[in-house]
Amino acid sequence: MKLTDLRRLTIRKNLRIRCQLPNGMECVIDEHGLAQIPGLKSIPDFNIQESIEGVERFRIEPLSGDKPRDARREDLVKLVASIAPGAAAAADHDE
Repeated sequence: MKLTDLRRLTIRKNLRIRCQLPNGMECVIDEHGLAQIPGLKSIPDFNIQESIEGVERFRIEPLSGDKPRDARREDLVKLVASIAPGAAAAADHDE
């Protein structure tokens, strides 16, 4: 699962996804597909894509008024696959 997959998911499902990066900072991917790190004050010395790959727990916040819920990486992989079957697998095999 790549950052672009999460960005696509938030746009299509009108969600926000929050996660704690391995370096302790929070990442928020909003309903417009923008990945933001609120605590960041300067140019990061890390790659967000690589940091997302190490995250196992996420917080999904629907903007439709439903209750936010916690999700594991496996749950998000299934959600990504549901919006575009084969997209996650195809992204892993760049030609």
